[in-house]
Amino acid sequence: MNKNITQPIPQGLYKPAVRYENLIYTSGMTPRKDGELKYSGKIKATEPIKVYKDAVCLATKNALLSAQACLKKDEKISLVVQLTIYLCATEDFKHHSKIADYASNFLLEKLGLCSVGSRVAVGVSSLPSNAPVEVMLVAVVGKY
Repeated sequence: MNKNITQPIPQGLYKPAVRYENLIYTSGMTPRKDGELKYSGKIKATEPIKVYKDAVCLATKNALLSAQACLKKDEKISLVVQLTIYLCATEDFKHHSKIADYASNFLLEKLGLCSVGSRVAVGVSSLPSNAPVEVMLVAVVGKY
């Protein structure tokens, strides 16, 4: 485990991420900082999509930090095999993939083009603590 990376604070009885051989699975991460939810409420069709960028990026950052905390000194995330974005949205919201693009773009910026894998964006009626978004990922470990 990389002791230099501060993982998000779990909100229940679970680990932020678990490594099995060369795969890292993260728990679902909401837009929290220091254990405090920074964004809440449903994603609304009446709001511009860019309103939700910071929430999605913070949740994605938390997932990435959780995965990176499982790395050894000479390792890196070489590929995000699966990125899952849960969006707590109103029933009339239809642009899930556009909001999920914020998560993909965040990872692209942090890890590079070769790291981008498959993705799913799922609309749900509620998320823990009334979070607007929850992000989880599965990553492959590579060497520098």
